[in-house]
Amino acid sequence: MSKITQTAGRNALGEFAPEFAHFNDDVLFGENWNNQDIDLKTRCIITVVALMAQGITDSSLKYHIQNAKNNGVTQREMAAVITHVAFYAGWPKAWAVFNLAKEVYNEPVKELTDKDRYQNTIFFPIGAPNDAYAKYFIGQSYLAPVSTEQVPVFNVTFEPGCRNNWHIHHAKSGGGQMLICVGGRGYYQEWGKEPVEMTPGTVVNIPTDVKHWHGAAPDSWFSHLAIEVPGEENSNEWCEAVSDEEYRKAVSEDC
Repeated sequence: MSKITQTAGRNALGEFAPEFAHFNDDVLFGENWNNQDIDLKTRCIITVVALMAQGITDSSLKYHIQNAKNNGVTQREMAAVITHVAFYAGWPKAWAVFNLAKEVYNEPVKELTDKDRYQNTIFFPIGAPNDAYAKYFIGQSYLAPVSTEQVPVFNVTFEPGCRNNWHIHHAKSGGGQMLICVGGRGYYQEWGKEPVEMTPGTVVNIPTDVKHWHGAAPDSWFSHLAIEVPGEENSNEWCEAVSDEEYRKAVSEDC
């Protein structure tokens, strides 16, 4: 493991607060960060989590996100870390941290297709074609797991005009689903109710036993995090497809 060195304390406070500078450069970074009881990648993640939990979103957090990237934390891993901590530290903190993380993980993919261009506008990966559930969708969708532990979280991406069938989340107790739009523009609609337009930051809470569908606007890609609410005997019931007429009515400007 390469030795961690730090001079920021002495550079900024060497004359004004030399003792603090010593503790920062020699003890915190000189001794603690070089302790090999925890590997460096894990130590970076712990630091990002601790700062996020305190609501610190200034240059110090950006430094530690960059440090995490430099020590092997991938964009996908960082997205999963921030998403996980959001459940414990709060969603507003997560949004603020994601803005910093996007600045650090700013390596765009080569824009060869509309999909590539859209990928460069969102933080979460689009993922692989959602072949396992293709029969329940009209159009092409993609699926990327963000977290598969504790609370399952998936990024679901819809090509323009793509939507899933009417469906229902069942559970003996608890259950349901939460959708958080993270890119593009789409719609969510419950049976017998007006559709809800979804843009980045829109949150939809879906109770159990409510028939609904969601999908992209005709002229926009659309991505949302799908968060499965823990419950007893959870199951999904897939129903009929959303007809062209139903879809046109839902996405029309008159609705």
